[in-house]
Formats: sequence, structure tokens, C-alpha cells
Amino acid sequence: MGITIKDVAQAASVSTATVSRALRGLPNVDAATRARIVKVASDLDYVISPSASRLASGRTGTVAVVTPHIARWFFSTVLSGIESVLQQAGMDLLLLECSASEPRRHAPASRLRRRVDGVVVISLPDSDPNLREVLALDMPTALVGTSIPGMPGAVIDDVLAGQIATQHLINMGHQRIGVIAGSPVEAPFKAEHDRQRGFDQAMNAAGLEISPMLESYGYFTIAGGEQAMTALLTQRLAPTAVFAMSDEMAFGAMKALRSHDLQVGRDISLIGVDGHDMAEYLDLTTVVQPVAELGRLAAEAVLEQIMTGIRKECVQLPTQLMVRRSTSPLRTQGVMA
Repeated sequence: MGITIKDVAQAASVSTATVSRALRGLPNVDAATRARIVKVASDLDYVISPSASRLASGRTGTVAVVTPHIARWFFSTVLSGIESVLQQAGMDLLLLECSASEPRRHAPASRLRRRVDGVVVISLPDSDPNLREVLALDMPTALVGTSIPGMPGAVIDDVLAGQIATQHLINMGHQRIGVIAGSPVEAPFKAEHDRQRGFDQAMNAAGLEISPMLESYGYFTIAGGEQAMTALLTQRLAPTAVFAMSDEMAFGAMKALRSHDLQVGRDISLIGVDGHDMAEYLDLTTVVQPVAELGRLAAEAVLEQIMTGIRKECVQLPTQLMVRRSTSPLRTQGVMA
């Protein structure tokens, strides 16, 4: 039988309650007594049970992550950043997937009470009822991709990302610029809305026409990006360059171009947003965002609230234009005319 808390208490000449408080760092234990207990526990090779510690402290040792998607690259990469921080802190992760079409009886807030110490919410718009119900729980919370006053989290400037992508194409001499957005209905993600604003602002500043005929929708998937680019190519005047609002949609657009015997970068320039792991291998020009770092910072913000009650300000991380061979200056012959 291993060493128990009673053995430590007997060796240190204190009660088991005092041993428990001392080893969990709780107050009302004399400094000299705490030091003696820690030394005795170390000499006896005693480690306090994590489950017992959590039970005594009233904590679950678990942080929930609420996300509209799990399998998509952006969300899974954010999750990897969150998990790296929680694992180092010895915390468990409870993953809850939700969507606008999910029955309200399965809303995440109803599954969080008394089960977790805090929550990270990924890319739910501030109007989403799931997010509003999570915030109403008034527990340590941080957001990724959404900024709400007074709420910790991590974001990028998606308007600027859209501007950077579009301006790069304009700087290459392109004027007939298409855009592959997410959805033809009201944008479910604030990032899509903001990237569209960035596109519009860059085009307007350059005095270029924003043609509804050169806007298509890829639903933030590779298959959707392929269909969206195919639709753009059927226009009487196809675009000479295309801004895809995500790298995955850009990958699909690349496939469509190859299917039409067009070379990416030579015949039509293409740029994405994200910094997907495959972007480098496919030579995709993209606006890189630090996706895993967004998750890490959000997880750290939740842990700080759990431990200290302190809420930090939302952090805005920078993006970076990564130019590769999928974009090139406007040509004057062939499909580029």
C-alpha cells in the first residue's frame, strides 16, 4: 500500500486537513508548518491526488471549448493551441460542437454547469444565442475570433487581412478582381463580414468596380471553393485575379483552374487567408494569421481567470502577407486580357 495523507500528517504532527490545505497552497497555514509538511511529503514521496484536490477546491479541472466546427483546419488548429496550454497546466478539455442548425435542447450552456471551470468559445458571432447563453453563465470565459468589450480573447484584424489580400492583387496591376466569399446569406462568421469589408475598401480606394458577377461562394470548404471558381470562370469576362477568403477555398479554386487547363499565377492570380499548412506546398500566396497562437492566448486567459479572477483585455495579433507563385503581375494576352 502506498503512502497516504494520514502518513504525512502523522510524520509532520499535524491533522490531515492541514496537510491537504498546505499541499494545495490554500491559506491559513503557517509558513513554517507548510514548509515542514512539504518536506515530509517529499521525503515520503507523497503526491496529493488530483481528483481529491479538485474536489476539495470545488474545481473540476476541466475547461470546455465551444466551436461550430471540429474537422475544419482553422478550428482544429485553434484547438491544438488550446490543448497545448491546458495539458501543460494539467487541465482536461471538454469539446462541444454547436451550430445554428443544432436543436436548442442541446445548446452548450446547458451542458456546462458544474462540469467545467471555464470556457473558450471559437468564432461564434456576438449575436449567436449559444454564445450569449455561455456568457450568461458568468464563468471564466475567453473568445477566439470574436471581440466583445470586457471579454478576454484573441483576434486578428480581418478587415485589414481583406485589405492586404486585395491590395496585393491591385499592386500587381489587376483590376477585374473576383472574390470567393463564404455564404450568400448573412455571414455566419464575423471574419467573413470583415474580410468582405476589407475587399470593398481596397477596391473603392483604388477606384475599381466591385462587380456582383465576380462574387461567388465557397462555404469555407475545398469543394465549395472549386465550385465557386468554376462559377467565376463561366462569366463573360472572367476575373484576372481572385481573393478567396480562406486558404481551403483557395485550394478548391486551384483544382478548378487546373480542370480548365489554366495555370495558377500565370493565367489567373489567386490569394487566400489563413496560413494553412498546405499553402506553402501548393505555392499559394496568402495572408497568414497565427492560428495556434490565438488558441494558446485564449486558453491562458481562461486559466488566469480561474486562478486569479483577473480578466485581461482581448489581444489582437498581427497578420503577414506571404507571397508565392499563385500571384503574379497582370498579363496582357490570353485569358488575362
